[in-house]
Parts: sequence; structure tokens; C-alpha cells
Amino acid sequence: MSWESTALYYQLLNRMAREAKGGQHSAKLVIWSVDFGPMAAMQAAGLWDELTMEMVEAARKLEGAGAEALLICANTMHRMADDVAAAIGIPLIHVADVTADAIRALGVRRPLLLATRYAMEQPFYRDRLRRGGVETVIPAEPSRARLQSIIFDELVQGRFKLASKDALVAMCESAVRGDGADGVILGCTELGLLLKPKDLPAPMFDTTEIHARAAMDFALAG
Repeated sequence: MSWESTALYYQLLNRMAREAKGGQHSAKLVIWSVDFGPMAAMQAAGLWDELTMEMVEAARKLEGAGAEALLICANTMHRMADDVAAAIGIPLIHVADVTADAIRALGVRRPLLLATRYAMEQPFYRDRLRRGGVETVIPAEPSRARLQSIIFDELVQGRFKLASKDALVAMCESAVRGDGADGVILGCTELGLLLKPKDLPAPMFDTTEIHARAAMDFALAG
């Protein structure tokens, strides 16, 4: 939902279109860019019904503008994915479904989930991954609080700190050593702005890139 990750989706989709079709080709997109401040405040206040109405309205407008498939470009806002999908007549490409496919394809069985508190602690996201055959572990409470702060106080505001990167790497190393994690899910669309595969002790699954790839595959198959 932040423009930092919206811009990343836009870049990824256009690069993928050029790679697939060559030359001067780019992706045909319709983007609904939100003011993330009020959205984050509603998340913090637990106003999920109000957020669902916002998302349904946006989805209907995107469909009306000619979109042929829909992406919710935020893992946390998949909390209302079923309601959004039921309100429109085009496919919704669910980030957890395509991420589970990518994890299973590499034979990873027990990845660490790095995400917002909402996606780590509420059941909607981990249950969806479980339905896709993926059982996740999450960091301990102090690390979840630190991660929430890194996402909302830094990454969505375009602040990228080496100390925060080191803290995330330490969370991953601890999960691999102590919890048997054999992969890392970047379950927040901004985390890939800070972490790269070479930084981590286990295979990394960047949901932003996986989600964008699934969307491009859908578009190219049409």
C-alpha cells in the first residue's frame, strides 16, 4: 500500500514485460495508489471492516477501468482478499497462493515469515500458506515488535538503515539455528528494498517479486 512498494511493483512488471516481449514493450497497468497514512492508522486501530470497504471500492473501480486481473500489492491487506474477490468479476491473484507455490517448488518445508504484526499474528495469512502446503514459523515477540517498527517507521517512509538490515538478518539466523527454518518469506512488500538473497542464511522468497511474476505470467498467457 505504500508508494515505496507500489513503485517497485511498477518497475518489476515493466521490466518483466520488456524481458518477455523485447524492444520498447512495457506493461499495460491500471494502478490505484492510496494515501497510506489513513490506511495504516485504520490498521493500527483494528478497523478492518472499514478497510475492507475501501478495498472493495478500489477493486470495483479498477475493474471498471478495464483491469483483467487484480493484485492487492500488500501482504497484510490480503486479510480482506476473499471479500474483495467476491465483489468483482475478474480474478484476484493471491500473494500467499503464488508464494506457497514458489516455496514448494524449491522443496522448502518450514520457512520463517517476516511481515507486519497483523500478517504474522493473525491467522489469515499463515492459514492461507498452510492450505498451500507451507507451515511457517515467526520471530519471537521482541523481534516482531522490532520488525513492525522497521516496516512502518522506516521502510514505508523510504528510510533504509544498515542497523535494521542487520537486525533482520539476525532474526533469520536465529530462526535457522533455533527453529529449524529452511527458508525466509519476505511477507511485506517493502522488505525486499532492504534484504537481498545473498544476505540470508536460507533461500529467500520475496513476495513482491513472486507476486509480480505471477501477474505477468497471467498477462502473457491471455
